[in-house]
Amino acid sequence: MSEQNPETGLRAGMKPRHLVMMSLGSAIGAGLFVGSGAGVAAAGPAVLVSYALAGLIVIAVMRMLGEMVAADPAPGAFAYYAGKALGPTAAFTVGWLWWATLCLVIAAESTAAAQIMAGLVPLFPQWAYAAAFMLLFTWINLWGVRNFGEFEFWFAFLKVAFVVLFLVVGVLFLLGLTPADSPGFGVVTGSSFAPTGISGIAAGLLIVAFSFGGIEIVAVAAAETAEPQKSIGRATRTIIWRILLFYMGSVAIMVLALPWDDPQLLSSPFVAVLDRAGLPALSAVLGLVIVAALLSSLNANVYGSSRMFYSLAREGMAPRRLATLSRSGVPRAGVLASSAFGFAAVALNYFWAESALGALLNITGATLIITWASAIISHIVLRRRAEAAGETLPLRMWGFPVLSWATLAGVLGIIALGMTVPEVRSQLLGTFAVTAALWLTGLLVTRRNARVG
Repeated sequence: MSEQNPETGLRAGMKPRHLVMMSLGSAIGAGLFVGSGAGVAAAGPAVLVSYALAGLIVIAVMRMLGEMVAADPAPGAFAYYAGKALGPTAAFTVGWLWWATLCLVIAAESTAAAQIMAGLVPLFPQWAYAAAFMLLFTWINLWGVRNFGEFEFWFAFLKVAFVVLFLVVGVLFLLGLTPADSPGFGVVTGSSFAPTGISGIAAGLLIVAFSFGGIEIVAVAAAETAEPQKSIGRATRTIIWRILLFYMGSVAIMVLALPWDDPQLLSSPFVAVLDRAGLPALSAVLGLVIVAALLSSLNANVYGSSRMFYSLAREGMAPRRLATLSRSGVPRAGVLASSAFGFAAVALNYFWAESALGALLNITGATLIITWASAIISHIVLRRRAEAAGETLPLRMWGFPVLSWATLAGVLGIIALGMTVPEVRSQLLGTFAVTAALWLTGLLVTRRNARVG
């Protein structure tokens, strides 16, 4: 039986190796396996610029989160830190915005997995696969955190192994060592590096932002991990080489192997590359691996969103009666509330199977940028307080305060660039409207709580 945290009520049921492997696999899901193709379609080979910019920001953001988590692990993670730095209204806004975003990601992961599965094994319609996946992973998350951690460890291992195999096969294809003729560098040299210009790079940035969404779950999971300070340090250090190898390497192979406007990139870019390499049997087998990888991300996102919901309820930002734990230490109400979005996506798959995934991908990118910005601002405020108080931090952000402010400037630059593209601007404005509505709601809730308290 794992030890219960007296402050949060949750149990430290996960081992350090679970957290480290989760940090390796948390963002390898629909964003990489499906969204990467949408990014290439939006920006052409210049999507590598989008990935480089977003990747640098994510590395810095995760280091900042790591510093805050190592000093004070909490299931509310960045919402909790926003509350410490900026007040309860900020915690309410960030917490509910991230929870809603993750619920949409759950819907996207189940949709992507169902879409691929229906193509590989067309025994059932897409919506039926989506329903089955949601039932399975809701049950797993109700089971207990120790079992979740072990399950996610091996699923994350499978995802990492698959991406490494894809990179090896991709390099062999480009070198002419697979059954199909190698395109060499002709795909890129025969067309413009940025065929859609700066606007295409800007449009790709929000898609890329979704690809990195999920990494923040590590900050949430640290509260249920043994030795959180040591574990979060190891987890954040793996992010640097993961982004360089997994994301940049995979997308580089895509833009070298296929024309940027190949329609197959929009459906399943990894499988498209393997088919072009003359390995259709391998692509069919690995298609099932991709489904498993997507389901692993779905599993992790149900976990993360349920813990955020539990944290909000404990702080009175949701009905407190929902902050109850099962005998196995699981916030059951949080799991069920978070999974509800995935079950709603079953209807989307029934009525709009072809367009459901694209719509979900577009919605989530802008909200994740807001989450990044809140984490950066919280870090700057809390770090200055810690220094003023003479506190010793177990993990420190590099180059503070210059790099922290530069990262914030990068996030604001992405937002400014996105505002120049009509379709991106509409997403951002919608996100700002939702954020403002949550802020006003949070102001009312915190005032009510202050009067009651």
